[in-house]
Amino acid sequence: MLSLIMVLMTAAAILAVLWPLSRRSPARSGSDVEVYRDQLEEIARDRAAGLIGEAEAEAARIEVSRRLLAAADHADRAGRSAGAGRTAWPRQAAALTALLVLPALAAGLYLALGSPELPDHPLAARREAPPEQRSIAELVGRVEQHLQQNPEDGRGWEVLSPVYMRLGRFDDAVRARRNVLRLLGPSADREADLGEALTAAANGIVTAEAKQAFERALAHNADDFRARYFLGLAAEQDGRPQEAAEIWRKLLASAPADAAWVDFVREALARVAPAAAAPPAPTAQDIEAARTLSPGERAAMVQGMVDRLAARLKEDGSDVEGWLRLVRAYMVLGERERARAAAADARRALAREPDKLKRVDEFLKGLGLEG
Repeated sequence: MLSLIMVLMTAAAILAVLWPLSRRSPARSGSDVEVYRDQLEEIARDRAAGLIGEAEAEAARIEVSRRLLAAADHADRAGRSAGAGRTAWPRQAAALTALLVLPALAAGLYLALGSPELPDHPLAARREAPPEQRSIAELVGRVEQHLQQNPEDGRGWEVLSPVYMRLGRFDDAVRARRNVLRLLGPSADREADLGEALTAAANGIVTAEAKQAFERALAHNADDFRARYFLGLAAEQDGRPQEAAEIWRKLLASAPADAAWVDFVREALARVAPAAAAPPAPTAQDIEAARTLSPGERAAMVQGMVDRLAARLKEDGSDVEGWLRLVRAYMVLGERERARAAAADARRALAREPDKLKRVDEFLKGLGLEG
């Protein structure tokens, strides 16, 4: 049936090309020229017989002559057209040959080199192609079909859930991650995965259920960075920016040096406490290195670092580590009085936090600034 349809389509295409080539312009007769010549002779006879005057005869001769010239010109064009039609026949023959011979040659080559007798490649066999040759949608469809037949396959749900997240199918991701927890049991990563999916499904809002999932994740692993970040986000969304800043500040303090998410958390911290997101405070090593610079360069560098730290602590004085670094910086620079002033500020800021205040007192005692 398919071959018959292709043959009919080819024939229709050939006819569409040949039909205009096969038409010819109709030939024209030169009888009009003879009629006008006879009229000129008749005018001459009427003038000789005195039937018409000289003026009337001249006007008649001019009009008939004009018509005679027009008829002669038309006949000449018709003759050239007929000649062109006769010379166009070789082109028509060549077109006819090409349109008939080329399809015949193509069909012969296909029958000789192709395999028209082979059936279509089954869909099941095509699905066995290497993964790089298959689309994401096809792979997801295969896993979904497998899970319809094996809904208790926890590993299958675990494989599928992050794909749903990347595709933006957040409701499906929530369903998949619930199944993972039900079938494979809870863990910090699985609880954080569920909380993340619930948050994404709620357009970035950390819902009460998502918050509970993150809290369960921290119960399994107190260092889970996703749970800590999202709990900070929940605090920000609930109108508690200071709590969010404290959570994110501690998260940054415990972050590995090569953590890819540090900049992301810094951006979040800058939303709720801009000064708190400043670069790390100067260490004793930083200040010692500054001594190798020229006095002007050293003063500018150290002053900038200390000013940023002091500004951050002025906005949020709950960072005990920041106070210790600030006091240490003043001591290394030999500014003992400024160190004492910073120590007094730290005691006032941390007066309601005994544990932090105890750390400050012990640190100052080691530096000889107690009292």
